[in-house]
Amino acid sequence: MAENQPEPRAVAVGVLKGGFGKTTTAINLSRELAYRNERALLVDLDDNGHMTLILGEDEAYRGERWGTNHAADVLLDGDDPSQYIVNIAEGLDLFPAHVELEDVQSGLKEATMGTTRLKQELVDEVLGDAYDYVVIDCPANRGKLNDNAMYATGNIIIPLRPENGYETGLSNTVQRLVMEAREYFDLDILAVTPTDLSTRIDQDTRDRALLQEMTTREAVAKHVPNYAYLSADDWDAIDNGNYAGSLPGIRHRAAIDNANDEGVPLRDYDSECDQLAAYDELAQIVEQGEVVR
Repeated sequence: MAENQPEPRAVAVGVLKGGFGKTTTAINLSRELAYRNERALLVDLDDNGHMTLILGEDEAYRGERWGTNHAADVLLDGDDPSQYIVNIAEGLDLFPAHVELEDVQSGLKEATMGTTRLKQELVDEVLGDAYDYVVIDCPANRGKLNDNAMYATGNIIIPLRPENGYETGLSNTVQRLVMEAREYFDLDILAVTPTDLSTRIDQDTRDRALLQEMTTREAVAKHVPNYAYLSADDWDAIDNGNYAGSLPGIRHRAAIDNANDEGVPLRDYDSECDQLAAYDELAQIVEQGEVVR
């Protein structure tokens, strides 16, 4: 770890709704953390294995790479996680998902201290030693896998997309995931970030509705990164046609989709993409442990 580097940190990327950019956010956040520091680890804890498949580790997901359910071997049986970690980019490694993660979830329900296994058997084994940062891509449903991710990290980033149901996705995540977890352990919201924005915000669009919901609710607004934050004065300027700032949020770019298609993070596909600045700020938020205005 570099001199004056903030202390190592793990973070979960999660929202209780699919299709909100969770996996893309986790991939590009972790790549920027690796780029800014030395090494970062991605953990795919989503039973659909979307991240693992995007990054080209089909054989690991299907159980063919090691001939075993590596997730069960580590989380339930205490195997050394390092033997199941693969490199995907410079400084960035992946602990892949497995097609039978649902069986692991069932096993965690029966295991002694089942909510602590991810922290004990994987995160604590590598964080601060092999990796400066660990980023966990969470399932989009409640269960022991999500409980493990929350307990292992103590931090969450919530991505939201301007789609129908974003209000429910946000409220369910806060109420059913964050607030319930806080009854038993500390869990901080590091950031709430909009993703895949593509339309104007000076008209009645979904992008505008999402950004207004995020930046005018006090409890949420303090967690919105600077690249997406709009003040009351900003909204007045937008409505008066006087806004001179850049369009907020993580914007839709073909390069982001193309990077996923190529199985690499955005930085390794197009190092000139303007949206890397947003992922860089998101990485800084993880380093700092909070949004700084």
